[in-house]
Amino acid sequence: MRRALIGACALALAACGQGDARQGGKGGPASAAVPVSLLAVAPRAVPVAFEAVGRTEGSREVQVRARVTGILERQLYREGEAVAAGAPLFRIDRAPFEIELAQARAALAQEAAKQDLAQQDLERLKGLADRRAISQKEADQAASAARQGVAAVQMAEARVRQAELNLSYTEVTAPIGGITGRAQQSIGSLVSPGTDSGLLTTLTLGNPIWVRFALSEAEFARLRAADQRDVQVRLETADGREFPTPGKLNFSGSTVDPSTGTVQMRAEVANPKLGLLPGQFVRVRVIAGSQQAMVVPQTAVMQNEGGRYVWVALADGKAVQRPIRAGNWLGGDWVVLEGLAPGDRVVLDNLVRMRPGVTVVAK
Repeated sequence: MRRALIGACALALAACGQGDARQGGKGGPASAAVPVSLLAVAPRAVPVAFEAVGRTEGSREVQVRARVTGILERQLYREGEAVAAGAPLFRIDRAPFEIELAQARAALAQEAAKQDLAQQDLERLKGLADRRAISQKEADQAASAARQGVAAVQMAEARVRQAELNLSYTEVTAPIGGITGRAQQSIGSLVSPGTDSGLLTTLTLGNPIWVRFALSEAEFARLRAADQRDVQVRLETADGREFPTPGKLNFSGSTVDPSTGTVQMRAEVANPKLGLLPGQFVRVRVIAGSQQAMVVPQTAVMQNEGGRYVWVALADGKAVQRPIRAGNWLGGDWVVLEGLAPGDRVVLDNLVRMRPGVTVVAK
């Protein structure tokens, strides 16, 4: 029985060895080539683009305030609608200012009458002074009274103009054309200039609209080196759609923010249909000419603790990691600024099976 058991074990070991030999001869999983899709890269012209997050604001934003103290009587616009410059927005109670104007006009008439009397006295006494029928002092007093009458009339005329101006301020109009904000004061409220109650509403000019954003110091340096006639600004809204109207830069900061290392920028974008609203966040893409670079699909680019890299198939079929310096996205592709040479074959799929030195074969 012992000899029979030893013989059975020997036969089993021999069978296992033959199976392993057959499996090794046919090629196991470790030695099988991985089928992949390959892309032979070549340089091509790609736009020099910088991306940032920006926020829109009205090209003109005005606070509409009361300029006289009074009771707010009427609201003459609908909140949120577009109005033209000069359109009436509010009306303040006119009665006190009409009374003030009437009093100013009456005072003017009174001073004008006094001036006429002083002038008549001056003419009458002037003849007597020439004949030395009165003293020179009386003649001088008459001349002074006439001049005081002229000054009093001028002051009364100024009060009339001030009263007329105050009366005109009871009709609050739009200083610019734009989109109205909500009313800050209710009808019947006492409003007064120089206080919080004086703010009635706001007006925002949304066409054109401005977009504020920031670029890094390095990006700003490259932008300054580009031909400013070729610089274009494109916007992408929160839903991922590109805004149809391109914009142009109309301001760039003269200092670098030491806390963020960025430079403030501003673009002006035509907004005739008011598709963009003030305060909206958008993705800004500044395009400053073009450059020659490699382009690979985003799915081919991977990242580890050392940075971004791609898998490249060598001439002998072996796959190696190639570190790259990536630029911006170009649609569904990634611009590669450094790390690839013309003709390099980049692996596009089956990346989870890639290992250094693994054999790959093109599908």
